Amino acid sequence: MRPEIRVAIIEDQAPLREGLTQLIGGTPGFRTVGSYGSMEEAILAIASASPEVVLLDIGLPGMSGIEGTRRVKEILPEAQVMMLTVYADNDRIFDAVCAGAVGYLLKDTHPARLIEAIREAHLGGAPMSPDIARKLVTMFQKTIPPRQAEHRLSPREMDVLRLLSEGHSYKTTAAALRLSQDTIRFHIKKIYEKLHVHSKSEAVIKALRNGLIR
Repeated sequence: MRPEIRVAIIEDQAPLREGLTQLIGGTPGFRTVGSYGSMEEAILAIASASPEVVLLDIGLPGMSGIEGTRRVKEILPEAQVMMLTVYADNDRIFDAVCAGAVGYLLKDTHPARLIEAIREAHLGGAPMSPDIARKLVTMFQKTIPPRQAEHRLSPREMDVLRLLSEGHSYKTTAAALRLSQDTIRFHIKKIYEKLHVHSKSEAVIKALRNGLIR
C-alpha cells in the first residue's frame, strides 16, 4: 500500500479552503496536513506539518502567494508548490514559475483533475491548466535563440516534451503517444537529465529558450 500524499492548503477564502480540505482528505491516498488562511499563518506551522505538495493561492491578504512560494521553498525545499488561483495573466504566471512553483492551475479546475494534478506534482510532474501552458509557450516564442545541438534529445523525447509544453499530463501524454505512463516517466527523467532541469516547467522554459520546441 502506497503512503498517503501529504498536502497543505493556503487559501484565504474559508469556504473554498474547507471544500479543498474535504476533497483532498476524503480521497484515498491523500491526506490534508495543514489548512491556512494566510502565508503568515502557514509559515509558523508548515515545517512541522511537512507537506509534500502545497496548494497555494496568489491573491492572499498580507504576503502574496508568489513571495509565499519562495518562503515555502526555503523552509521545505523538497515540497512541490502548485498555484491554485483565479489569475491567468502573464506576469503572475512567469513570477510564480520563477519563484519555484511546479504547477499552475485555475480555480475552475475540475476536482478530479485537481486530484490528478496533485498526484502528478508529487511524482515530479508540473501540471498546468491548458490555457496557462499556452500562455507560458507564448511568453518565450518571440525570444528563442538558435537551437542548441548539445542536448541531443531523441525524437520520442521531443514528442513527449512537445506534448508537455501544450499542457498535457503524464496520463494524456501516454495516451497520445500510445505508451505506458511508466514509459513516459522514463522519457521525462531522460529529458530532465539532458536539459539539466528538475521540473516540467523548467524543461519547457529551457526548451523554448533554446529553440528545441516552438
